[in-house]
Amino acid sequence: MAIEINATNRKAQGTGASRRLRNTGRVPGVLYGSGEVNLIELDHNDLYYKLRAEAFHASILTLNLEGKKEPVLLRDFVMHPFRQQVQHIDFQRVDAKKKVHIKVPLHFLNENIAPGVKTGGGKISHVMTELDIACLPKDLPAFIEVDLGQLELGHSVHVADLKLPSGVEVASHGTHAAEAVVATVQVPRGALEAEAEEAAAAAAAAEAAATTATAAAAGKAAAATPAAPAAAAAPAAKKAK
Repeated sequence: MAIEINATNRKAQGTGASRRLRNTGRVPGVLYGSGEVNLIELDHNDLYYKLRAEAFHASILTLNLEGKKEPVLLRDFVMHPFRQQVQHIDFQRVDAKKKVHIKVPLHFLNENIAPGVKTGGGKISHVMTELDIACLPKDLPAFIEVDLGQLELGHSVHVADLKLPSGVEVASHGTHAAEAVVATVQVPRGALEAEAEEAAAAAAAAEAAATTATAAAAGKAAAATPAAPAAAAAPAAKKAK
């Protein structure tokens, strides 16, 4: 189901005008593409709650600009540094015959049954949470699934391993993009530290045992060596002259 959002044309421009607009519960924005740029404004609350939906960020949206509906993509938005307030938003018109470049979310499946987690005691690390793709608007997926059901401890899933929907391709080019890691199963840090401590303790015990053995061998060797012969008797005293 297409997500629709309403907007009206905005006449006032500049920082001061945008500030006054926000104070009335409206959000300044821009609609561009196809050689035309429109300054627009939207209802803040409606926009704020739509932005919380994942699909709003990776779907072809329907923008109703004063009765004229157009397919658009969300391209950018700015939030207030500490308030829950949308400061500005940008939309781009979509041409049905031209490919769009957009980032779509990744949905990870079967994490709990991955051998590296279930039997190896590892932990899944999501290196990527979204993928930059290119496709025609009609082929745009809301998300891409990543199946981790066969992932072993210490192994990874790469971009080249993903099953992309028909008509969808990775936007980045070259082998580097294909080899990029999407997710991996890592040994928990605590387990690594415990293993390192055990190895250090074992090494210390082996060193102590070797030292004790060397000392014992030296003692046995000393005990087995015969005593040196008694010193020769002093020569007889010279006869008295």
